[in-house]
Amino acid sequence: MQVAVVGAGPAGFYTAGGLLASGLDIQVDLIERLPTPWGLVRQGVAPDHPNIKAVSRVFDEIAARDGFRFLGNVQVGRDVSAFELSRLYHAVVYAVGASDDRRLGIPGEDLPGSLASASFVAWYNGHPDYCSVSPDLSCTTALVVGNGNVALDVARILAIDPGELATTDIADHALRALRASAIREIVVLGRRGPAQASFTTPELRELGELNGVAAVVDPAELAIDPPDHAPARRNLETLRTWAAAPAATGSRTVRLLFCHSPAALLGDGKVEAAEIVHNRLERHPDGTVVAVPTGETEVIPCGLVLRSVGYRGAPPDGVPLDERTGTIRNRAGRVEPGVYCCGWIKRGPTGIIGTNKKDAGETVDRILEDARAGLLHAAPVAPPGAIDDLLASRGVVVVDGDGWQRIDALERERGVVEGRPRVKLCRWSDLLVAAHPEPVAAGYGVSRTDEP
Repeated sequence: MQVAVVGAGPAGFYTAGGLLASGLDIQVDLIERLPTPWGLVRQGVAPDHPNIKAVSRVFDEIAARDGFRFLGNVQVGRDVSAFELSRLYHAVVYAVGASDDRRLGIPGEDLPGSLASASFVAWYNGHPDYCSVSPDLSCTTALVVGNGNVALDVARILAIDPGELATTDIADHALRALRASAIREIVVLGRRGPAQASFTTPELRELGELNGVAAVVDPAELAIDPPDHAPARRNLETLRTWAAAPAATGSRTVRLLFCHSPAALLGDGKVEAAEIVHNRLERHPDGTVVAVPTGETEVIPCGLVLRSVGYRGAPPDGVPLDERTGTIRNRAGRVEPGVYCCGWIKRGPTGIIGTNKKDAGETVDRILEDARAGLLHAAPVAPPGAIDDLLASRGVVVVDGDGWQRIDALERERGVVEGRPRVKLCRWSDLLVAAHPEPVAAGYGVSRTDEP
């Protein structure tokens, strides 16, 4: 059985691993738009969280199994269509994540200086599409909109001493920019209260443990009834500890504001301030808590706004999208016999990396059920490996497993010199030349690239 898994992040790898461990005779082609695998483990996890990135060893073990192939630098929808994949494979699994950010829908959102947090994260992690984003760090105050772990990540990266990042795999261009940053205050804005915040307690506590950084919260915003669930209670205990402590001092300050929403971003040609509305909380009969604007507003001067209010999936054309949820329409991972999904594009942007293992297992079960029931395509129209000829005929230089190993080895060698785990290659041309040092790859990297 030939299966294509589109997307080489955690969900894609766990799906490939589950299929290859099934005991059936299965060939899995893991197709990835970037020249590098691992998805958000490489491009999304904060550089000062190296322990989380250690899961890549599991992915390497899966990649070493018989029947596995990595096909990087292949974009479904550009180099091969979803329809063509359905003709080349018995089953296709989409594990493409949720790459589109949700918008605030307020005036001034598109002013220079307003940036999706996903773009900022990709910038400091060396994603080749975002290496030239160049966020303006010349202002003194940055506003982070959102109360999830990503919001805390970007606030922490703005606040932390850049010297502490110098031994990580942060992108060189980001490290240089952060060393020159003039930002001294980071305001993290949540539209609801601390009991409804979705960040985890360890992530929250990190802010209070940063050297030279004062974590600040208004005690009045913490005067709420005890939350119903343990994570929220632990968050509230941490916040109350900060609020009760003597006034902290530091070269930088992270201030958490709850029950506040941005109403507009203000400025002449760029972000210069944000108009903020105060909210009150109302509990609906179904138990949900919603933020209702009170009409009371204030203006916070700031030169950088990072929006971190959620993500939506963007599957290739021909794959059904639920516009309401931003996910592929599916039932337990089955879109239809022969087409499946897993990860964030299946369930939405929730959970941690390990959540994808169980999620992928559910999808693998659906694939195997359909295979045993004879519901998959009787046989692909093309023979095994036909995608190689198709891509070659279209001038696509595929980065295979050996090409990725060359990139990986070069980055690690560069890291040894500087005492870092790796020094990332951050441009398409550099990645492609490292994967295929022969002249044809060098020409490809210059003439055909998605680099902004």
